[in-house]
Amino acid sequence: MPLKQDKIGITTTIPVEVVYAAGCVPVDLNNVFITDPDSRRLVEEAELAGYPRNVCAWIKGLYSTVLQNREIRAIIAVTQGDCSNTHALIETLQLVGVEVIPFAYPFDRDRDLLKLQIEKLMEYFKVDWQQVYQARKSLDKIRRKVWKIDELTWREEVVSNWYNHLYQVNCSDFKGDPDRFEDQVDRFLLNVSKTSLPSARIRLGYIGVPPIIDDLYDYLEERGARVVFNETQRQFTMPFETDDLVEQYRLYTYPYGIFFRLEDIRQQAEKRKLDGLIHYAQSFCFRQIEDLIIRQKLKLPILTLEADKPNRLDARTRMRIDAFLEMIR
Repeated sequence: MPLKQDKIGITTTIPVEVVYAAGCVPVDLNNVFITDPDSRRLVEEAELAGYPRNVCAWIKGLYSTVLQNREIRAIIAVTQGDCSNTHALIETLQLVGVEVIPFAYPFDRDRDLLKLQIEKLMEYFKVDWQQVYQARKSLDKIRRKVWKIDELTWREEVVSNWYNHLYQVNCSDFKGDPDRFEDQVDRFLLNVSKTSLPSARIRLGYIGVPPIIDDLYDYLEERGARVVFNETQRQFTMPFETDDLVEQYRLYTYPYGIFFRLEDIRQQAEKRKLDGLIHYAQSFCFRQIEDLIIRQKLKLPILTLEADKPNRLDARTRMRIDAFLEMIR
């Protein structure tokens, strides 16, 4: 049984309310990996350990991140509804003695199966529904404030696309300290009212997993474009009006099929008056195949970008972005 303040790694967004209800500290391994000052080294260390070159860099980064942060008590690994390579990741972590707690999102969004998975997680952490809903109450208060940041991005255009991405993506684990994170959000909202941004000539949506490229958003702003819709990052904020925790994670689109995600993308594209979409496809990821469905089902200009390891935009990708924006103009 985990102890209070134990750090619990997560491979992607899970019902984090359960972890907080137990007094433990969730750690989104993706965020730790990508913000490491030498994230490329983490990828290379996994390759030295035996990971193939043609495996997603996120998986390799997560492996090395766990080994580098041995204070992490256990990891919750999403075995269905995320990366298909997670199965091999958890096996290699078990090989070195890391405790793994599996969690699966049912492909068909079956409510009973999802509830069962949440209850199995609750059983592991020795918490009940009352404790979970109490934790949810405080987290929802923070989520609503991040919704405001999103609204200030797409409706009032006073928040840059980078900060929209940053605050939304951190709602996966609230940086392991909800009170401190809420204070950061409050201070940002207070200061953003005093700023102004030039109106974006091109309004874009970003769909797919968060980028491994660290200067994409800044480059788009430099070119007069702004991402006013971050699909997956927004989903991390649980932007749904429901009192039911199980329903909340049924409405959360990321773990389910592409057609369920497309409904959300269509609605937001119309609501936010998008001029085009950037679809980010991580190298060696099965989700690259979904690009052909996205292009057939969405009636907006789409630029598909691919990247492998943590890096800045290369010259070829910058040229493709420039051509895409010029075409939209």
